[in-house]
Amino acid sequence: MFTLHTGSGSRDCAGISRRNFLRAGSLALGGLTLPWLLETRAQAAAIEPTWVKDRAVVMVFLGGGASHIETFNPNMDGPEQSRSVTGEVKTTLPGVTFGGTFPELAKHAKDAVIVRSFKHPIGGHEQAISHVLTGGSDESGAAKDGHSIGSLFARVRGANHPKTGLPTYALLTDPHADPQYNQEMRRVTVGSRSGPLGSIYEPFVPNGKGPALRNMELSVPAARFAERVELLRGLNDAKKHLDTTNGLNPFERQAMDLLTRGAGDAFDISKESKSAQDKYDTSSFKTGKKKFEPCIIGKQFLMARRLIEAGVGFVTVQSAGWDMHADGNNPGVKEGMEMLGTPLDKALGAFLTDLSERGLLEKTLVVVTGDFGRTPKINKNGGRDHWPNLCTLALFGGSLKTGQVVGRSARTNDVPASDPVTTAHLTATVMHHLFDVGAIRITRDIPATIANLVAGSDPIPGVF
Repeated sequence: MFTLHTGSGSRDCAGISRRNFLRAGSLALGGLTLPWLLETRAQAAAIEPTWVKDRAVVMVFLGGGASHIETFNPNMDGPEQSRSVTGEVKTTLPGVTFGGTFPELAKHAKDAVIVRSFKHPIGGHEQAISHVLTGGSDESGAAKDGHSIGSLFARVRGANHPKTGLPTYALLTDPHADPQYNQEMRRVTVGSRSGPLGSIYEPFVPNGKGPALRNMELSVPAARFAERVELLRGLNDAKKHLDTTNGLNPFERQAMDLLTRGAGDAFDISKESKSAQDKYDTSSFKTGKKKFEPCIIGKQFLMARRLIEAGVGFVTVQSAGWDMHADGNNPGVKEGMEMLGTPLDKALGAFLTDLSERGLLEKTLVVVTGDFGRTPKINKNGGRDHWPNLCTLALFGGSLKTGQVVGRSARTNDVPASDPVTTAHLTATVMHHLFDVGAIRITRDIPATIANLVAGSDPIPGVF
């Protein structure tokens, strides 16, 4: 929440006490207060370090564990149960197919790296989610150690964009009607933590439902209506004179810009044209098991695009419901992929097209993964169960050598038939995309322990 307090003190021509305006309010961007922003940024140049590249990451996390078979490895030449129950669609890469609910994503295969040898050792949801989102730094998944990949990026880049003041790291999620989906959402929130890196590097949660994180909303505590009017008048005048106001140093100007026009616009998807919103709209799809609601994944991707444009460097998009056991809490894999895979295909396809048309696809690495994969055998109810021995992973855009498949699965689609790709490889790939890792290795401006976290592992072979 950011809070602007009116109060006594000398006032400028806009009717605002400069001291109170800049010091009394607080702006909780992942635990960041406005005074901290001013004091810290005043000690550094308002540019990013040379080892920070002008790039971004969108982590699409399919909570519950999306099937590797029905997404990116349909395996139609393998044994019957190891084949995609939704069939397959041809992609723009010769000989490469995706699951049958992904016709739009299939059009973007030339912009993709499909990993068919990704695995990790953890088969429980809570532990696997923490392990994957922390890039393996939480080795056991017990959530006692480790930090998210996004928090590591924020620790090196800085908690906020040096020019706009927007948070470096954001988590897009919303409460669900279905209790099972809410449970998956909470697990993703835990996995997105900053851990020992410090609370300042927690993700900013725009909906305000994350732990210790609040939405940006304007409030004037203990103020009478007249004071609210005065505050509104002051904000309007401040915005009007923002570019001509003298006497503000660059960091004060940055803070005022964030408060008056920067952050609010970035988080407001209603400013998009109707045609743009329609391209992303997935509200006609109903998702859930015990309780159903309109699918919001499209709005999340549209928000992600706006945030990337505004300078947010790492955005996690959380999608729930992919635990397709065909039990009391979850659908079977065929109906589940039709319910969730179809809107994901529309929304993510629109997102990738949008990034490409705006010249942002080479800047933005889109990672699609989840808890783990699913069993190469279908259970008696028509579902697939937990399977970490072969997991779902696809990467789109960014600085990678796209248009390729990395690794091979066994004919039975149950284990890698080539050297496995690990969570450490995934973390390193993200870090090499975002940073000049060679420069980080030799800089004295980053503690050695943090530099080792960034540069200590090799990326996925062949992607750079």
